[in-house]
Amino acid sequence: MNTPPPNPGPDPHAYPEGYDDAPAAAEAVSADAAFRSVPRNVEAEKGLLGALFVDNRAHDRVGDFLLPEHFYLPAHARIYAAALKLVERGQIADPTTLRPYFEADDTLTEIGGAAYLSNLAASAVSVINAREYGRIIYDTYLKRALITLGEDVVNDAYQAEVDETALNQIETAEQRLYDLATTGEYDGGFKAFAEAIRESLEATTAAHEREGSLAGVGTGFIDLDKLLGGLHNSDLVILAGRPAMGKTALATNIAYNAAKDYADSAGGEGAVVGFFSLEMSAEQLAGRILSEQTEVRSDKMRKGELSNEEFNRIFHAAQMLNEVPLYIDDTPALTVSALRTRARRLKRQHNLGLIVIDYLQLISGSAGSRNDGRVQEVSEITRGLKTLAKELNVPVLALSQLSRQVENREDKRPQLADLRESGSIEQDADVVMFIYREEYYLEKATPQQRPEEAADKFSQRHVNWEERMARAKNVAEVIISKQRHGPIGTRELLFEGMFTRFSNLDRGHDEADF
Repeated sequence: MNTPPPNPGPDPHAYPEGYDDAPAAAEAVSADAAFRSVPRNVEAEKGLLGALFVDNRAHDRVGDFLLPEHFYLPAHARIYAAALKLVERGQIADPTTLRPYFEADDTLTEIGGAAYLSNLAASAVSVINAREYGRIIYDTYLKRALITLGEDVVNDAYQAEVDETALNQIETAEQRLYDLATTGEYDGGFKAFAEAIRESLEATTAAHEREGSLAGVGTGFIDLDKLLGGLHNSDLVILAGRPAMGKTALATNIAYNAAKDYADSAGGEGAVVGFFSLEMSAEQLAGRILSEQTEVRSDKMRKGELSNEEFNRIFHAAQMLNEVPLYIDDTPALTVSALRTRARRLKRQHNLGLIVIDYLQLISGSAGSRNDGRVQEVSEITRGLKTLAKELNVPVLALSQLSRQVENREDKRPQLADLRESGSIEQDADVVMFIYREEYYLEKATPQQRPEEAADKFSQRHVNWEERMARAKNVAEVIISKQRHGPIGTRELLFEGMFTRFSNLDRGHDEADF
């Protein structure tokens, strides 16, 4: 008795059922695609143009989103563009006024010449329906653009460019898709003042009901939050300072405080934080937070000079910090486009509430802006960050370097003019904060006795220096030099360099001693 051979199962390399071979399948798909017509609605285009001819007020209903290039027929695009020009000049746009522009125009020849304008007027719809027709035209334009975008994505994926990775292509496609979705939106426009008042009242009510009365994301620093009211949604906040002032440390502390508060109070005054670290690695940033929380010096952690007790403290702290919603992206030289794509993704996945960027000058601009110079590149970056804050409705805290001219002044407290490429940064930012530690400069200026100086005068100078050092010891000033929503001023924080930690400063005990 012959036993049938065992069934080997389906061939993983076989084509799907119903296809004899891949080339035939591909040809069938291509043939189907070739016979499909692109989305369009010529009747809607004719009806809208006719309504515009009958009553130019139709322009008021579609002029804020509908452009000539949104029309499918080139002739309709030209007619609409010409009508727009006349309406915007305050002139009447109808077949009579437009006829001279098209009598010698070959564009209309195939569809009846200049007489076609009169045919359009006969196709008029009610002005009331003009906006709906405009939406139909715009919707079909978006679908055509989407088809083109999809074809470009496919063609780019087939091209084998060495420096173009799949992830880069995905980010580019996401950015193009977002631009397509937001350019020319017809749901925008004016908002009634009553509606704006209602939204403002809701925000004020929410802040009033919050413990601490913050309208935005809390920084974790009492005095700073009182002056700022927290970090407000849709605001671009710049934190600037010279090297060694503690910019990254303060930004890390703010990010951790916001994320920790969110985890502890199921929202509260905190937020899910996205931290773009273009300078430090994610591991270094996490090490700083561990050092701050465990009070173990960061240099000992790096060198491995830890006692068993310190190591156990770090281990237990790391387990507790697992629940903190702080996400770190340490990809170097990100472009604004890539940064926006990743932030949008984090917003969708984890309800992002605060973006921190360390630091602004390390973001790459587009190729065009780089060719136009550094100032233009930074201008594009700051505009992009402000747009991102408004789009996602979250605060964006971006760190920035200061120019060296600070070091040439007697008083080294930074000013707005010290911002690198300050024109665009200062203009686009809603809040500009500087961090300044006098202790850093005093340590570098330890007095030395001059050859011609008497001992008593040197001694007095040294005493004065020691008194200034005592006042400045572990003290950092946060100088708010610009705030659209409130006052400016200076607030002091306690800085513990060995733990890279900022905390609230209580001057009450010092004042009681005097």
